[in-house]
Amino acid sequence: MIHKRRLSTVSYYTVAIIIGIMAMIPFAWMVSTSLKARGALMSIPIEWIPEEPTLDSYLKVFSKFPFMKTIGNSLVISITYTVITLISGSMAAFAFAKMRFAKADLLLKIFLATMMIPTQVTIIPLFVVMNKMSLINTYGSVILPSIFRPFAIFLLVQQMRTIPDDFLDAARIDGASNFHVYFKVALPLCAPTLATLAITTFMESWNDYLWPLLMLTDKAKMTLPIALSTLNGQYSTEYNVLMAGALISMVPIVLIYVFAQKYFQNGMMAGGIKG
Repeated sequence: MIHKRRLSTVSYYTVAIIIGIMAMIPFAWMVSTSLKARGALMSIPIEWIPEEPTLDSYLKVFSKFPFMKTIGNSLVISITYTVITLISGSMAAFAFAKMRFAKADLLLKIFLATMMIPTQVTIIPLFVVMNKMSLINTYGSVILPSIFRPFAIFLLVQQMRTIPDDFLDAARIDGASNFHVYFKVALPLCAPTLATLAITTFMESWNDYLWPLLMLTDKAKMTLPIALSTLNGQYSTEYNVLMAGALISMVPIVLIYVFAQKYFQNGMMAGGIKG
């Protein structure tokens, strides 16, 4: 029995290591290619470790394109998008989970049912709305959809339902208003889930390509994914430049995940609890 357990454990870790190595191969190829000179790109056999590593491709990314500007645009949009999502989603979730009003459950079900609607279906109506509001080619057109985020409400409602009503009632007895109960009691107890939502929302906004492409026609306002697609058209054969740009775009996401990994895991477990 013990022998079978050990064999099973060894097999599990062996398969996990193999899968992990396979998953890392594309990333390793990206790093290797970004450090190669143009002449070494098509060398056979492949140079996984460049014989003459160089940072020329990274310098070329910034010299041939206003990359810092696009990074700044993406940061502004992604941070604002995330903050608005957290505020609007948490307020709506608190109302659905802890405030009693007529047809609350029915309204929540209808609200969450919109998650089933493909994004492509809403693009044209949303574009018309933004055009009527004269928001085309502004950051607002990309950020405003963050107000309506059914997934954020779904995630936070599950967590807020686990908060004992006694905590909220005690605050109300002390004279706290609904807003103070929400802000000073409910939100701190939802911190892990809020952290998870912040990470996933930031990643989604940072990597979003289609909607910013439709809304932002001014090159000075374009986001990083759009800049990378432009770079791909300009340097279609210079894979070292393309890989350097792609790796630069990954840096904020990797840093956020590394520093917030603990909160991300706790939030996913907490958000999965249904009260």
